[in-house]
Amino acid sequence: MSQTLDAVLTRIDADRDQALARLVELLSIPSISTDSDYDAETRRAAQWLADDLGSIGFDASVRETTGHPMVVAHHPGPKSAGANVPHVLYYGHYDVQPPDPLALWKSPPFEPQVVEGEHGERIVARGAVDDKGQLMTFIEAFRAWQKVDGELPIKVTVLLEGEEESGSPSLDPFLMENKDELAADVCVVCDTGMWNIETPAITYMLRGMVYLEVALHGPSHDLHSGMYGGAVVNPLNALTKILGELHDENGRVQVRGFYDDVEELTPTERGAWERLGFDESTFLAGAGMKQPFGEKGYSTLERTWARPTCDINGMVGGYTGKGAKTVIGDHARAKLSCRLVAHQDPNKIERALIEFFESRTPPGCTCSFTNHGAAPAIRVPTDSPHLEAAKAGLGDVYGREAVLIGTGGSIPVVGSIQQILGFDSLLVGFGLDDDRVHSPNEKFERRCFENGIRSHAAIMARLAGRK
Repeated sequence: MSQTLDAVLTRIDADRDQALARLVELLSIPSISTDSDYDAETRRAAQWLADDLGSIGFDASVRETTGHPMVVAHHPGPKSAGANVPHVLYYGHYDVQPPDPLALWKSPPFEPQVVEGEHGERIVARGAVDDKGQLMTFIEAFRAWQKVDGELPIKVTVLLEGEEESGSPSLDPFLMENKDELAADVCVVCDTGMWNIETPAITYMLRGMVYLEVALHGPSHDLHSGMYGGAVVNPLNALTKILGELHDENGRVQVRGFYDDVEELTPTERGAWERLGFDESTFLAGAGMKQPFGEKGYSTLERTWARPTCDINGMVGGYTGKGAKTVIGDHARAKLSCRLVAHQDPNKIERALIEFFESRTPPGCTCSFTNHGAAPAIRVPTDSPHLEAAKAGLGDVYGREAVLIGTGGSIPVVGSIQQILGFDSLLVGFGLDDDRVHSPNEKFERRCFENGIRSHAAIMARLAGRK
């Protein structure tokens, strides 16, 4: 490593307590994008980040959208004339999931706690790992470079979103309207995970998603189940019957054409995944389960990384309050999410889902549909110089080679950047499987936070050719 990078890493280590304090301050802002009661707090988080980036030499601003604001910041990079360095767009999101159910939190979700855990200290708060802690890893790396060298070794643009947890409705329009300003050579997305706490990873495969809500409408109003039971369609009965037909006995989705565009793993990929030494028992234990479940003929890793799924995420209808109320509800609703793999078209899958429900709707009833988001699956090139630089930078910090992995989650911005801005992304994250993302007691290991900062600093050096 260069002497400058050594000095930057030393600065990061010396500044670890201040970095943690800044993260705690950001985590204390309840930026819940899905709840309009927290709109002011969501905007406050955006302003906090713009002010912080401005304090370390960025031209930063809060930018309006039709929803929550974006934070955009620019740094010119090296001052030396003609410096031939890459321009990198860094993406993160500052909004968080609702903290419910609150009763399951061991401490208030927006009063961050540093507690002891299996790997030492961990930060417990909503947004700790998804995504405030992760985005602060690259901001703290920028800070260290700026303090030590007075500049950054590469040209940087930062884009921080405030609607990732609510479907990113403003993202694509913003990218299209600001395409020239956001131009770069590659995007770094820090919203993924490591293979384990010792082994860094770069994610090259992301599942896509279709999220659809279906409502089956029957009677004109709620009915007395004694007077009308057995005489009219019960929307809850009808909808649960349809939902029960989504999968066959082998766990395969029964929607027409669902698997038409799905490609099997290559032998090389399957072999590489087998060599990772995936511990299925530990993975299942983290969910409080012992037995794997899903599409027959595939391993748990294949099911979560490389196979499409269709899951019911919620259902409601009739009376669900305390005590008894014997009614046949006038409608029933269910929310479903399909996780998609490379080459599946979200629009095609959505149309097939709608046809699946409409073809099974009882006579006299109707179905209506609401789309809550869609994004294609992504595979990023594994032979790019940017990915090689990222692998080298991670190796500089961890002393071992980063592995290439997939993930079952969806990060729509990666597809949007690819399709609208025209360049690929590096998905470098520092979360762990047991971080309880979207759950009560979400946490981020302090060790992962600090190694994430060090890693981004080293990756920047590698990208700039400063080994």
